Amino acid sequence: MTSRKLRVALIGAGYWGPNLARNFRISGDWDLAAICDLDADRARSVSEQVGNVPVVTDLDELLAWPDLEAVAIATPARTHHRIALAAMLAGKHVLVEKPLADSREKGEEMVELARQKGLVLMADHTYCYTPAVLKIRELIADGALGEILFIDSVRINLGLIQPDVDVFWDLAPHDLSILDFILPAGLQPAHVSAHGADPLGAGRACVGHLCFPLAAGGLAHVHVNWLSPTKIRQMVIGGSKRTLVWDDLNPQQRLSLYDRGVNLQHQPSEGANRTAATISYRLGDTWSPALPEHEPLGQMVSEYAASIREERLSRTDGSAGLRVLSVLEAASRSLAEDGRTTLVDGAELQLEETA
Repeated sequence: MTSRKLRVALIGAGYWGPNLARNFRISGDWDLAAICDLDADRARSVSEQVGNVPVVTDLDELLAWPDLEAVAIATPARTHHRIALAAMLAGKHVLVEKPLADSREKGEEMVELARQKGLVLMADHTYCYTPAVLKIRELIADGALGEILFIDSVRINLGLIQPDVDVFWDLAPHDLSILDFILPAGLQPAHVSAHGADPLGAGRACVGHLCFPLAAGGLAHVHVNWLSPTKIRQMVIGGSKRTLVWDDLNPQQRLSLYDRGVNLQHQPSEGANRTAATISYRLGDTWSPALPEHEPLGQMVSEYAASIREERLSRTDGSAGLRVLSVLEAASRSLAEDGRTTLVDGAELQLEETA
């Protein structure tokens, strides 16, 4: 099993499809068997870039191929559920572009069917395979930052206003999938609060702010924006030991670690000088860890193959995609109620268990 390539088909030849096709084509783990799209010309255009693999326009025909072991879905989110279920019912492993589906309910059905069939369902959370995010995960797991006190993530640019989703569903899945990957307990907030604005009258939020609690009293904030003339991709993770800054647009120094912060000493709660006596400031060194260079999508497709061969969950499995969907849906409910704090699906049960 491990000595031969796995056969995979790409479903969807639009914006993201060519990137997946290229990485499957050059991978030593995969044999790219076909490009499937309703638009034959578009599929042929992608096929020509990856060795003229067969083009298929009929999904049922493709899924009937007995030697096809897996598919990668790069179609609009509203179609993910239907295509993924059809593929899994045909016995194929499934990789799905973000977001996993367009609702939590549909995502749950996809995760459950994969479990029943013993198939890999993987979310294409590409950022989780970048050298920077892999290093951040390692540093947090090793305790280099200490207890996480806050996370501030900014993803803004002058972007394309999507016709079917707001800025939260378009951009925030990147940030949420990263947080799910780097936090030891994953992305499991009990509640969220979302505020958005539509100053252009586009009919959907074009600027958004999302807040939710972290463990032990910390707070996460995600700012997404289609209207900014300046492009920023930055995440600040403040810990009790160190603070990390990730600037994804700075290839010379993507990660910076600051040994600076506030120290709180345990002192009696009484006395006029209690506040001044219990707070001290730490000013230490700043350093930037070296990062290896590799293609994130290449790492992702390798992980897809490894999870199939080893019959295990992938690093960004369907449940990871489901956790992101849960937060997105809660954000939509909060946005509809003018930023009211909204429980994340499943949080009610968690609160009852811990009460």
